[in-house]
Amino acid sequence: MAAETGFPFRLSRLGTHPKGRGARWIGALIGLAAMVVPTALYANAADQLYERTLMTAADGRCRLFSSTVSAALDASRAQARGATLRSGASELQVAALEQRARAKAAGAACDSKDLALAASRVKKAFEGYSQMLAMNYPGDVASWKAERSVSATIPVWRLSQPATFGGDRLMFGLAGRAKAMMAVATFDNGQRPYAARILARDTSRTLGPYIASNAGRNLASKVAPRNANLVFTAQTREEAPLTLLPTSAKTGLAFRFPPAAIDAMLRLDPREAVTVEFVFQGRGGDEVTRKAYIEVGDFAAGYAFLR
Repeated sequence: MAAETGFPFRLSRLGTHPKGRGARWIGALIGLAAMVVPTALYANAADQLYERTLMTAADGRCRLFSSTVSAALDASRAQARGATLRSGASELQVAALEQRARAKAAGAACDSKDLALAASRVKKAFEGYSQMLAMNYPGDVASWKAERSVSATIPVWRLSQPATFGGDRLMFGLAGRAKAMMAVATFDNGQRPYAARILARDTSRTLGPYIASNAGRNLASKVAPRNANLVFTAQTREEAPLTLLPTSAKTGLAFRFPPAAIDAMLRLDPREAVTVEFVFQGRGGDEVTRKAYIEVGDFAAGYAFLR
């Protein structure tokens, strides 16, 4: 089992006898990954990312796996990507590694014996994992909890992260059969915000995450400046169902955000955070906000797991 990502698969162990063609094909994976990300600190995570990206790309071309195994493999690829970034690789290094993996997959014949052998090992490793109903994805500061089970009548969290901000509490993530992005908050002084917003770094206008050198566990130091963010305003505001409230809360408000907010989070670096703003009316009609911070972490891996 991979130490960082927690998935039961190491493609570098696949192949035939060390002198066979399969070993040469599979063995090239680690060598290419090392060329792109040579530092020992994150070599293991980079190897796993390369391997899983290659097999995901090969599956896309050759339809190697069932939909459940494909989803499990893609979730492991996303988690390995996050582990590689957290271990010190830059976004450019990760993109180059992924490009090499996809190019390698593109050059493999779908009827290759070596690819068939690798695919059989993937199936064996992931068939059990694909049947799991829940998964936890710990981050540097917070964790995501993923739940595949869904109710036809009761809204439940599918992918969620709790947060506190002052005396207020928040549950944030994807809920219900539609996997809608939601923020459900309870406020200790009984005040009720009239709107909510998500601020997520605009990856099309920035070169990478904004993380202060002394950020540590302070998520507020891991968000982009306001003018470098995309802003998503909640589409709906309503009383929160009991099943979505923070633990032990009796009442709260639920805000639902547009699907584009999910896409924006999927593009972010796992080391950074997004801001959730709740908007209140202050004295004189001025806008007053309270801010909560959500760690991006393995959001992408959890989203893939739900498939």
